[in-house]
Amino acid sequence: MKTQHTAYSILDLALVSEGHSLKQTYNNALELAQNAETFGYTRYWLAEHHNAPNIGSSATSVLIGYVASGTNTIRVGSGGIMLPNHSPLIVAEQFGTLGSLYPNRIDLGLGRAPGTDRETAQAIRSDFMQAAQSFPNELEKIQQYFSVDNAKSKVRATVAEGVDVPLYILGSSTDSAHLAAKKGLPYAFASHFATTHLWDAIAIYREEFQPSEHLEKPYVMAGVNIVIADTDEEAQRLSTSLIRMILGIFTGKRDFVQSPTEMTADLEEVLQHPQIHQMLKYSFIGSKASVKAQVKDFIEQTQADELIAVTNIYDGKERIRSYELFAEIMKELNE
Repeated sequence: MKTQHTAYSILDLALVSEGHSLKQTYNNALELAQNAETFGYTRYWLAEHHNAPNIGSSATSVLIGYVASGTNTIRVGSGGIMLPNHSPLIVAEQFGTLGSLYPNRIDLGLGRAPGTDRETAQAIRSDFMQAAQSFPNELEKIQQYFSVDNAKSKVRATVAEGVDVPLYILGSSTDSAHLAAKKGLPYAFASHFATTHLWDAIAIYREEFQPSEHLEKPYVMAGVNIVIADTDEEAQRLSTSLIRMILGIFTGKRDFVQSPTEMTADLEEVLQHPQIHQMLKYSFIGSKASVKAQVKDFIEQTQADELIAVTNIYDGKERIRSYELFAEIMKELNE
C-alpha cells in the first residue's frame, strides 16, 4: 500500500476555445498557473504541438518563459519538447537561458514523437525520422551541453553549462521506459491518452532502473484527464467539450474547443466506441467525491509518485475551479 506523498501537477496545451483569441488563451494559461501555485501544484508543464487550431503551445519555450515570469514558486517546464523537431544545441541554449532567468524552477521534459502530422513534421525538420530514431543520442547531446565538462568542447551551449535544469523522459509506449531506466531519469507516461502500455511501461522502468547522479530511485509521473464540478451532472456537461475534441482527432476535423452542451445519446455512443473508450480510460469525471474515489484507486494501482492532470474545459474559470477541487482531493489523499 502506498503511504508516501503523491505530488500533483498540470499538463497544459494552451487550448484555444471557440471565440477566444490567442492572447486570451495565453492570459488564461498564466492565470491558471498563478492559481495552481496557490493550490499547491508542484509543476505546470506545456506540451509542444503543431498545426492544430485548438492548441496554442507551439512555441513552447517562449510560453514557458511567459508563465515563469508571472509566477514565483511553481516549477514551469515542457511536457514535452519533442526533441526530434529540434537541434539539441538550440534546446540546451533555450532552457539554459530559462534556467538562469528562473533558477531552480525550470523542467525540461523530452519526447520523441512529432506532436503533429507527418507533413508538418517534415516541414519542421526534413530529417525528422532519422532524428527520432537517434533519440537516445540526441538526449546525450543535451546532457553534454548542460555539463560543466563541455567547456572544453569545440561546440558549446555556454548559457547552459552548469545550469540546473532537470531532464524528464516522456513516453506513450514502452520504448522510452527502457531509456529513462537506463539513464536514471524520471519518467512521465502519457496515460491521459495512451492507456494501453501504461502497466508494461511502468514495470519496465522500475525493473530496469539504474540509479544516477540525477535520481536514486525510480520516479513515475502518470497523466490523467480530470474534469471536476460541484455535481456529477455538471462535470459530465463540461466533459462534452473534451469528447468533441477527441472525436475531432479521430475524424480529422480538428477545431477550436467547443462550448459544453448537455450530454446527448450521440455523445454517449461516441464514448462507447472501442478506441475512444480505451483512449479515455484514465479520465476521472464527476463531483469531488466521485473523482476522489477514482483517483485514490488509480494511485493505489500505479503507485505513481506524481499525477499530472490534463483538464480540457472550455471556460477558463470552470477549468481553474476543476483544478482547485483536484488539489483538494490530492491534499486529502496525502493526509
